[in-house]
Amino acid sequence: MGELSKLPNIGKVVEEQLNQVGITTVDQLIDLGSKEAWLRIKAIDESACINRLQGIEGAIQGLKKKDLPEDIKKDLSEFYQTHK
Repeated sequence: MGELSKLPNIGKVVEEQLNQVGITTVDQLIDLGSKEAWLRIKAIDESACINRLQGIEGAIQGLKKKDLPEDIKKDLSEFYQTHK
């Protein structure tokens, strides 16, 4: 497992998917942002859901996805609804 799996919410499968879409470092993930990273994963895995999107955002912020602020959860939910 690489450096991404050291972040909260990022397990082996999500790390492998991030690597497949060209995201291999924490800095790349932060620069790209959760929404773009999720869209790239969604392009290779139709099952990518809101939980994965929230998990990626949590990883960027250093939080478990359940601990994301409500306004961020709402924003991600709206984004997910328009892109699912």
